[in-house]
Amino acid sequence: MNTAADRPAQAEQSNAGVRTAKLLIDGKFIESTTQEWRDIVNPATQDVVGRVPFATKAEVDAAVASAAKAFQTWRLTPLGTRMRLMLRFQDLVRQNMKRIAQTLTAEQGKTLPDAEGDIFRGLEVIEHACSIGTLQQGEFSENVAGGVDTYTLRQPIGVCAGITPFNFPAMIPLWMFPMAIVCGNTFVLKPSEQDPLSTMELVELAIEAGIPAGVLNVVHGGRDVVDAICTHPDIKAISFVGSTHVGTHVYNLGSQHGKRVQAMMGAKNHAVVLPDANREQTLNALAGAGFGAAGQRCMATSVVVFVGASKDWLPELVERARGLSVNGGTEANTDVGPVVSRAAKERILGLIEAGVKEGATLSLDGRDVKVEGYEKGNFIGPTVFSGVTTDMTIYKQEIFGPVICVLEAATLDDAIALVNRNPMGNGVGLFTQSG
Repeated sequence: MNTAADRPAQAEQSNAGVRTAKLLIDGKFIESTTQEWRDIVNPATQDVVGRVPFATKAEVDAAVASAAKAFQTWRLTPLGTRMRLMLRFQDLVRQNMKRIAQTLTAEQGKTLPDAEGDIFRGLEVIEHACSIGTLQQGEFSENVAGGVDTYTLRQPIGVCAGITPFNFPAMIPLWMFPMAIVCGNTFVLKPSEQDPLSTMELVELAIEAGIPAGVLNVVHGGRDVVDAICTHPDIKAISFVGSTHVGTHVYNLGSQHGKRVQAMMGAKNHAVVLPDANREQTLNALAGAGFGAAGQRCMATSVVVFVGASKDWLPELVERARGLSVNGGTEANTDVGPVVSRAAKERILGLIEAGVKEGATLSLDGRDVKVEGYEKGNFIGPTVFSGVTTDMTIYKQEIFGPVICVLEAATLDDAIALVNRNPMGNGVGLFTQSG
């Protein structure tokens, strides 16, 4: 098994002894020439674990030019060759999962088991990409009209780009570039500037697996790099996951420049609890879905709608939340780690304060949680609001922290109507024993 020490491009240290995130352009890991850098900070300790460059326009252009050039030959590469690269890639990811999880926890804050789960969910997509031989098949219909046959082909479209968020720095990049590449496209990836090191370790494995120069490229940065991707004439499609504000900007700007854009943005996931549900299983599921990964999941259950008599379960939900362990991500039996940054913590605290001011009942207050040995960490303990109404800020906005809002409904129909009125939506869980 190769280790980070065997890969000098990514293990290399800056002059100050701090690891730097490299750019990947035309098959080479290179140090950016930019003057704009950002520290990568461990959320539990505030230690600087690395530095990330905000790439220059010339570097973005070079990455796209490399991808455009590589597309001319990569698109003609046989399916079997592309598939075998994915087989090698998934094997390398499997071998190196624990090492990458350590990096992911250090820069993002989620617990080690959660970090391994982050990588594993991405690994499942690479495994799916290994089925490209059948996934890429078209269709043929004979004699659809007199003397007319029709057929469809699945063909790559060119240079694609991915803009990924901080909360799943392994899974979400792996949603994007393996499938794009195995289908014959080339790719430019912009990871989150908050935690790019684990993403780069996965990219490193992709290159080790044999992905040719230019087929996969990586640039780092903020809005200027995002805008360069959205407006570059050689990029044909963009995939985005992140906040509603940024996603709307990416969708509008990319679409205006003739690109296919898929933008997955803010969510407000509800759980509807009926009185006949299995009480123990339901409460455990709500605590895990609401507070796991410190609530920083796209699919976090941030709203619980108790229907009828199930409202009496609120005290037990609060006790489940109170019993969760808040600690650094590397400690055994940790349930809730830190949120990703001080800015995120301040935003979440501001929303909790808004909930209090607008009249919600703070049934469990996690604002003053103290974690021994991590006094500087970005910790917020599990927090539960009850008496929430749909006009409150904590209901209307995505909190993206370890906060659950509890509402009540008289009937299932009332609960369904409540959920459907919310402008955001990713998923709804329905807890009942009645199929």
